[in-house]
Amino acid sequence: MRQIDILVSSQPDDGMQSYTHDGLTVKFHLFSRLNELPLLENVSWAFIDWLMPDTSGLEVCRRLRCDPRLAKSRITMVLGEDSMDLKRRALSAGADDYTIGPISRRAILDRILSGRIGDLTASQRKTVSLGDLNIDLAAFQARWQGKPVRLMPNEFRLLRYFVENPSRVFTRQQLILALGKQEQPLDERTVDVWVGRLRRALKAAGVTYNLRTVRSLGYVLDEP
Repeated sequence: MRQIDILVSSQPDDGMQSYTHDGLTVKFHLFSRLNELPLLENVSWAFIDWLMPDTSGLEVCRRLRCDPRLAKSRITMVLGEDSMDLKRRALSAGADDYTIGPISRRAILDRILSGRIGDLTASQRKTVSLGDLNIDLAAFQARWQGKPVRLMPNEFRLLRYFVENPSRVFTRQQLILALGKQEQPLDERTVDVWVGRLRRALKAAGVTYNLRTVRSLGYVLDEP
C-alpha cells in the first residue's frame, strides 16, 4: 500500500476524508504553523494558501524548502486571483506550480491522480537521525549505535516525532494530533502510557538521551 500525504493550509469546503483505491491511500493533514507539522509518513504534496493567519504563503513556501522533512515535496501555491505577478512570485519563492483558490478536496485528488504517482514517492527520506539514534522509516526500525530498539508501533512513531523535533516541549494534545489520532479521540493520559513504554524501551537499549517531563506542560527529548 502506497501513501501520499497532503498538507493543506486551510480546510477544503468538501472535507479532508482520506482516499483509498487500488493500493494507494491519499491522506490529508491540516496545518497552520510550520512549528506544528504532524508526523508525515510519505510527504508528497503541499497546498499553501497565498495568505495565512500569521504569515504569508510565500514565507511558508521558502521555509518548507529548508525543512528536511519537506524539502523534496511538491508545493502548489493557492492564489487568490489569476495574476501573472502572483504566479511569478510564487514560483520564485520555490513553489512548483500554482492554482486559483479556493481549492477543494476533489480538485486536489484530481490533480494528484492525473500525475505520475511513482515520481511523487520516489525521492522520500528513508532515515531520520539524532546523534547515535537512527530511525529507519522503510524498515520501521529504531537503532541505537547500530543496535535495534524494540518498540511497539505507537512508541516507534512517538520516538520518530521526538527525533524530528528535538528540544521542543509538546503537550499531550499536541502529540495526539501529531500522531494522527484525532479521528479516534483519546484520553490525554494515554500519552503518558506511550511515553512510559518508550522510556523503558530506550533504557533497555542503553539510549542515554533524556526524554524529559516538563511539569504542567508535557514532554521533550533533549538533544545530545
